Amino acid sequence: MRLSCLWACLLLAGAGVAAADELEDAFDNLKKAETDKDAAQVKRLAAETHALALKALSAPAPANSDEKQAWTKQVAYLKEVDLHTEYSLYAVAIQSPAPVLIDLISTLEQQNPKSKYLDLGYGSYLGAVGQAGSHAKATAIAEKAIGNFPENESLLSVLMDAAYSSKQTDRAATYATRLTAALSKHAKPEGVPAADWERYRSRELGRGYWIAGTIHSSQQKWAAANKELRAALPLIKADDAMAGLAFFDLGLANYQLGKLTINKAQVLEAASYFEQAAKYPAYATEAWRNAGVAKRDAGGMR
Repeated sequence: MRLSCLWACLLLAGAGVAAADELEDAFDNLKKAETDKDAAQVKRLAAETHALALKALSAPAPANSDEKQAWTKQVAYLKEVDLHTEYSLYAVAIQSPAPVLIDLISTLEQQNPKSKYLDLGYGSYLGAVGQAGSHAKATAIAEKAIGNFPENESLLSVLMDAAYSSKQTDRAATYATRLTAALSKHAKPEGVPAADWERYRSRELGRGYWIAGTIHSSQQKWAAANKELRAALPLIKADDAMAGLAFFDLGLANYQLGKLTINKAQVLEAASYFEQAAKYPAYATEAWRNAGVAKRDAGGMR
């Protein structure tokens, strides 16, 4: 579909046909550059096509009702053209080496910080920035973008890790909870292999539940810690550092909850968690001692 002569004339009077042809030529060249995976040309032509589309869209609506129908169709087309410039930047970026990916997604951010293709591309973008050693930059990108994409898993994960590493515990727990909520309801993104998505989802869910749970435990929020760490455990069992602390904190949480509610079964469950934690050298001595205390206290309950 090319811009009609009527539309071009409505837009720019005598210069309209030339302007319409310029836009169509730029768009055609952009699509070719996209097919060729020519990142430099995609970057240049996306900017050119975007500017021409915005210029056309800024023209006032015609007063004539007959012309308005054609104008409405052409506006829809111009918006499709402009959206495709965003897609071209994204599509070539995710197939490119890290420096090119960073450049193209950064360009897309500048063109439209609310683009739906940023929502799809932030994982690759932040990964490339992080691998380049710019973890502070990745965090800054995520902090700026989270307002536009409050449920984006990649943004939430980066912000959670940054807060946790800097001991901002309340902030880390909040991001962890938001991350697990987002991952629990989002379907597999289109184009991502099911196995890859499930690996990513399981890893991030496990980390999110674990961070939230261990923070709640440190704050003696025993019910919340118990809930989060029970959810984490099946997902983190292969990671000794995470699993050891999860078992230990589950022991603490269930011991405290069991004592509070005079629940013998829960106190015995706490002992079992401590025994599991004792298999990890970092927790062995204290965990065995706690397991013995829990068993003794359970023995005094009905």
